[in-house]
Amino acid sequence: MLPGFPDAAPLAGLLGGVLIGLAAALMLLGAGRIAGVSGIAARAFGISGDGTPRSGAWAFVLGLPIGAMLIAWGPGGIQASFAGYVPLIVAGLLVGIGTRIGSGCTSGHGVCGVSRLSQRSLVAMVTFMAAGIATVAIMNAFGLEVLS
Repeated sequence: MLPGFPDAAPLAGLLGGVLIGLAAALMLLGAGRIAGVSGIAARAFGISGDGTPRSGAWAFVLGLPIGAMLIAWGPGGIQASFAGYVPLIVAGLLVGIGTRIGSGCTSGHGVCGVSRLSQRSLVAMVTFMAAGIATVAIMNAFGLEVLS
């Protein structure tokens, strides 16, 4: 247990990080494509015409919730909580708009771009982090609770 983080699971986090890095490396080395979720989702929904073949994009997009469900149903599964369906949908739409404006998401910029030392990705990640820090600071200033 880490001080200040009673629910931290560093080994699970390390394993998750290794698996994400391995998946990103396999996609880059095997298919020559960046494993950015927003770009792959855009391809699956027909918003983008280039990138991963559409069938592969759908397999990737469908695999995300299926993988989460398998983890949740497994031994020692996780308990997820969120504010409700309306905030979840609004947040998803805002993230989707932001990823189109920013030409990528945290997986594409953060995992793949930063590891390639892409200047655009480094700027994007600083922006993502600053926005996250500002959001938490504003929520704390107004006494709003962050779900965990």
